[in-house]
Amino acid sequence: MEGPIKHRENDRMGMFYIEGEKGVIAELTYTKNSDGVIVIDHTEVKRQYEGQGKATKLVAAAVHFARQNNLKIEPLCPFAEVMFERYTEYSDVRA
Repeated sequence: MEGPIKHRENDRMGMFYIEGEKGVIAELTYTKNSDGVIVIDHTEVKRQYEGQGKATKLVAAAVHFARQNNLKIEPLCPFAEVMFERYTEYSDVRA
C-alpha cells in the first residue's frame, strides 16, 4: 500500500516522495537557487514500481508546488525534461 506524495525541503534542496510499506518507493529531488528556480536533478522509482505513473505524479506535484510558491522549474533530469515536453501546460513554470 502506498501513501500520499510527501514533501520535505531545507534552504537549498528538497524532495517529493512516495513511501510504501518498506520505505521510499519513488522520489524526485531538486535544488533551489537564489533566482526562485528549483532544478529537478533526479527522479527515481524502485524497479518493482516502475510503469505505474509514480514519477509522473511526482513531477506534477513539483509543478503544483512551483505554481503555489511563485517558482520556476528547470527540468535537468531527463525524465522531468520529457514530462515538460509532453505536458505543454507545464510551460508556465519552466525556467
